[in-house]
Amino acid sequence: MMIKRILAPVLALALVLSACQAKPGERAEGGQLTIGVGGQPLLVYLPTTLAQRLGYYEAEGLKVTLEDLQGGSKALQALQGGSVDVVSGYYDHTIQMAAKDREVRSFVTMLRYPSLVLAVSPKASKPINSIADLAGANVGVTAPGSSTDFFLKYLLDKEGLPSDSATVQAVGGDSSAVAAMEQGRVDAAVMLDPAFSLLQQRAGADKVKILTDTRTAEGVQEDFGVSTYPAAVLYSTGQWLENNGDNARKLAKAIVRTLEWIDQHSAEEIAAEMPEEYAQGNREVYVDAIGKVKDAYSKDGTIQPDGAEAVRSVLAQFIPEVERADVDVSGTYSNDYLPEKAG
Repeated sequence: MMIKRILAPVLALALVLSACQAKPGERAEGGQLTIGVGGQPLLVYLPTTLAQRLGYYEAEGLKVTLEDLQGGSKALQALQGGSVDVVSGYYDHTIQMAAKDREVRSFVTMLRYPSLVLAVSPKASKPINSIADLAGANVGVTAPGSSTDFFLKYLLDKEGLPSDSATVQAVGGDSSAVAAMEQGRVDAAVMLDPAFSLLQQRAGADKVKILTDTRTAEGVQEDFGVSTYPAAVLYSTGQWLENNGDNARKLAKAIVRTLEWIDQHSAEEIAAEMPEEYAQGNREVYVDAIGKVKDAYSKDGTIQPDGAEAVRSVLAQFIPEVERADVDVSGTYSNDYLPEKAG
């Protein structure tokens, strides 16, 4: 009886706390929500942080917490587990989830070019002059199952090689990736800025061989055969979007406003608004990297149907689940949450 009297209040408190915790997909009361970012210092996700720094979330009545999860696959896992409401990640994952019959949808696009660079380490263990030479090599990606991993598999498949012909190693996306390339712990890596530009600066641009570069329209056309290829987006579950339409529209408006601000300001001005530590002690390289990726940012937040279909087609080439599922891409994104265009 004594044990029961002691445990009863504890169990009651546990039930109260459990009832107070938000369940995945529930309405974000008071505009409070958490965005999981697949590597916050990476320039591909810059608009997510910049919108907060400029006060645009707050201007929409939102109280946004950004959680750096250091990889797109980890951010997706957090969404599935309910620890974040929205993900700032790559559009690839909405199609990956659709193939599993799980409704995940992007609602504002931040990046119209993937901005992934496949480069060779200055200390590669063997000569690598082409993608075909990656067979048997150790290649770095941010994390297994991330968009950098998907990109590597696609390029290998496009070359006629098995998608697992290179050994994949997780190296992260920032200073850890630079160190892995500098020290020769990987023979090559799929990198993002500012890490790639920092590697070039430290090792010497002529010492870092580029196999392919999707920071430009030309690189996207060469690799994917389309003019735009949706990359970094905000996405969430269908249930969350159904219960949080107003919050999604406010988020989309804040991001589009940020994209417009980026378009109207210089790389130097953009860098000045970002956290100082994101420059990793080299502001000149950071500004230069922003300048190189600036044109890759979307102008209006929209996804084009042919770009979305191109992503599905790419994933279907090396993910049997996507190939078998016959995914309808129209269910993986929506432009309906974007602010109406004036005029």
